[in-house]
Amino acid sequence: MNIVIVGTQWGDEGKGKIIDLLSGKVDYIVRYQGGSNAGHTVILNGREFIFHLIPSGILHKGKVCCIGNGVVVDPVVLFKEIHDLKNAGIKVDQARLKISSRAHVIFPYHKILDQLREKKKTYRIGTTGRGIGPCYADKINRCGIRIADLLNPYVFKEKLKDNLKEKNEVFRKVYGHPGFSFNKIYTQYLNYARLISKYVCNTSLLLNQAIRKNKDILFEGAQGTFLDIDFGSYPFVTSSSATAGGACTGTGVSPLKIDKVIGVAKAYTTRVGEGPFPTEFSDSFSRYIRNKGSEFGATTGRPRRCGWFDCIMVKEAILINGISELAIMKLDVLDGLKKIKICIGYKYKNKVFRNFPEDPEVLRKAKPVYQELPGWKEDISKIRQYRDLPPSAKDYLLRLKDLLKTKISMVSVGSSREETIFLD
Repeated sequence: MNIVIVGTQWGDEGKGKIIDLLSGKVDYIVRYQGGSNAGHTVILNGREFIFHLIPSGILHKGKVCCIGNGVVVDPVVLFKEIHDLKNAGIKVDQARLKISSRAHVIFPYHKILDQLREKKKTYRIGTTGRGIGPCYADKINRCGIRIADLLNPYVFKEKLKDNLKEKNEVFRKVYGHPGFSFNKIYTQYLNYARLISKYVCNTSLLLNQAIRKNKDILFEGAQGTFLDIDFGSYPFVTSSSATAGGACTGTGVSPLKIDKVIGVAKAYTTRVGEGPFPTEFSDSFSRYIRNKGSEFGATTGRPRRCGWFDCIMVKEAILINGISELAIMKLDVLDGLKKIKICIGYKYKNKVFRNFPEDPEVLRKAKPVYQELPGWKEDISKIRQYRDLPPSAKDYLLRLKDLLKTKISMVSVGSSREETIFLD
């Protein structure tokens, strides 16, 4: 079976844990979009692993992990992850890690441009400053440098010269930045080319051959549906296709080969950076949930904004992605609350929206319409069977299932693999 894992909110839903749980049952795990702006956290034997580029399935022995053509690769981050994994006793070699020759490469000028643009803007997006957007922009502008180019010293030399000729002009005249040295980048990245070459292959061919051999593939989405470049709360979005459709364009695997899409949703809602957030808590309650749920970005460490579960968002994510089942994460963070709210509509100018609005003004100014349910006092982190959950916790999950019209197959009550309830 070929399964896509996708976030249904603004990222940080807990996809890393679900990917880790399911990786043991598949042969290949594939990242298909985004870059080092992603952060998937997995707790294994009490040790925390944070992945930005390498699929978190690498923690399972014998699995093949692929970085697809839809990903933008920062060699600095890539080799740090490989180094850290090897130090932790995790085997990372050319048999286990495969990187698409079509993936685009992030350069120092991408990162600096990302940061300078954000500082210059009146209305900031809240970018991670990792160079993701500028690298994707070069890809669309057809001046990007792919890993295949990096491996050919002559092609790399000519493309880098062309890029720096234009970009250094922009840096100097628009941003007052001195620009970048060709020789320094060329030498540094030729060394990365030497190191990366053993991992590089035609990953679309590799994956399609695996499918013909009836191998199981897990497609690992980064960010979330509402950070998608097309379907997210634009312009406060990422620069890639974070929805299930991105799994096909980002790997070269046909949509006809996808068997299932699993959505991951937090039991409440969080968001990092700028942008509208209809169900956001008050500052004091947000601090309480943030501290209880350790809601700080895995990539930047920034505090996440927190709010109630938004059914309007998640229903839209289910529709766009073709989600057939959901994993609900961090249910335990809601322990001890007297009341729990679920957003079932947005009210704007005396009109109630039951579907996600395309007008950003509605999303920015709408007031949430809530349904309130009783909370539970018990600590549910030690519970492993659905039947043992407090009645109010079961009622909350059943109400989500009814509102979303999608089955819930997994519930997470803690950060480790064991702290998971399987409903099916």
